[in-house]
Amino acid sequence: MTANTRHLAVLIMAAGKGTRMKRDDIPKVCNLVLGKPLIQYVVDQAKSISATRIICIVGHQQEKVREVLQDEPVEFAEQLEQLGTGHAVQQAAPLLKDFQGDVIVLSGDVPLLQGSTLKALLNKHQREHYAATVLTALADDPFGYGRVIRTDADLFDYVVEQKDASEEELKTHEINSGIYVFDGELLFENLFKINNSNAQGEYYLTEVLTIIKGLGKKVGVEICETFSEIQGINTVDELKTVERKILASKEDR
Repeated sequence: MTANTRHLAVLIMAAGKGTRMKRDDIPKVCNLVLGKPLIQYVVDQAKSISATRIICIVGHQQEKVREVLQDEPVEFAEQLEQLGTGHAVQQAAPLLKDFQGDVIVLSGDVPLLQGSTLKALLNKHQREHYAATVLTALADDPFGYGRVIRTDADLFDYVVEQKDASEEELKTHEINSGIYVFDGELLFENLFKINNSNAQGEYYLTEVLTIIKGLGKKVGVEICETFSEIQGINTVDELKTVERKILASKEDR
């Protein structure tokens, strides 16, 4: 199977509560952006890149997410405890146990990401034969974001969180978007090797990148041209900001 015809699975992380959205009656990804649920924007992103499989990882009030997506070609995996991004992807592993192809991981609260950006990410991953590829962005103010550190060969080296970063690392303005593409077989061969020996007691998907790199495989980086594309929605104010950006983009066309 050639790179252009490889199967593609998209995993959408959508299990969070979204406590800062000030609505207890619905999960975060069901909040409306210009009358359309957040999660629908992300499913549309997956469809725009002709995903073979779309799997939504649900948890908090999952019945409402399932209802919103009842007419979409989406499968569901359950994350009943929110134990980190790596743990979320582990819940989808049984559905993809025989899958051969690439796996893209998306966040259910990032509605501005463009299909063209995802295509560029996937094309670079396949063209360069990377084992995994990380989507990054350059932030004017990267405070609070995990910094992406590159190797001398300009490949991915590691991610360091703000609180753990040295003064030198904090000078880096390239941040982790939380969006990745993996060779599916390598992802699931190494996904359950990660541990939760960190301050938060969570399983981080970025650890899989480290493991794959340790196997001598190449992990690439693709920079998203527009920082706002990869921004998630955690508050009502951020939701309103995204609505303004969508309206402005429509006016510019």
